[in-house]
This record gives sequence, structure tokens and C-alpha cells, in this order.
Amino acid sequence: MLNDPLANALSNISNCDKLGKQECIIFPSSKIIKIVLKVIKDKKYIGDFKEDISKKSWITVNLSGRINKCGAIKPRFSISLKNFEKYEKRYLPAKNFGILIVSTSKGVMTHTEAIQKKLGGKLLAYCY
Repeated sequence: MLNDPLANALSNISNCDKLGKQECIIFPSSKIIKIVLKVIKDKKYIGDFKEDISKKSWITVNLSGRINKCGAIKPRFSISLKNFEKYEKRYLPAKNFGILIVSTSKGVMTHTEAIQKKLGGKLLAYCY
């Protein structure tokens, strides 16, 4: 039974990357998965991805082999501007290494962009 599609998608990407596969298929797809994949792609952790739209939609992700670990953060903690360092220490191996993906009122972005824009929000995922 699938409870969290985002967590399932990120663990599938992580597992396929560890196995050395060139591409990964994520099923089912959702808006939040596509937005998180776009943020990870912008930081060059994965290659391009495309969505196949049919009766059941899935996403094919081209892997570049740069992911050490990625996953969803559960529960989705609320985070303020002064608490970013606490969660950075908890989920990332070193300072300025990897990204936390945050859902803010201005959209989904990395934690460094949220700090620059002085925004808080909810933690969705991490990747390094």
C-alpha cells in the first residue's frame, strides 16, 4: 500500500542510482513530485525527466549518478527562518553540502533560496 508518493518516488530514485541504472520510472506521478524533481534537476543531481500521459501517468527520470542520498522528510516540519541550521545539521552531512527542499508561500525552493528571500515554510525533502 502506498501512503506517501513523494517518499516512494525519492527512495526509488535513490535505489536506482545506487544500482547504477541510467533511468528510473516513477509511478504514480503527482504535481508535488514533478515540482520536487524540477528543483533537484535545477541543482544538477538528476538529468532530464519526462511525463508519459496515458490512462495511468508515470515519470521517466534520467539519472546522472550524482545522488548520494535523497528522501522525503516526514513529518513535514514547519520551519522558520532561524531554524534552518537545525534541520540542515539533522538531514545534511555537512554545511553547504546538499539541499533541503522547502515549500513556501512563494513556491517550492531550496533552503538557501528561502534564506535569501527570508521565507519559512514546510520541509518536503533533502538531497545530497
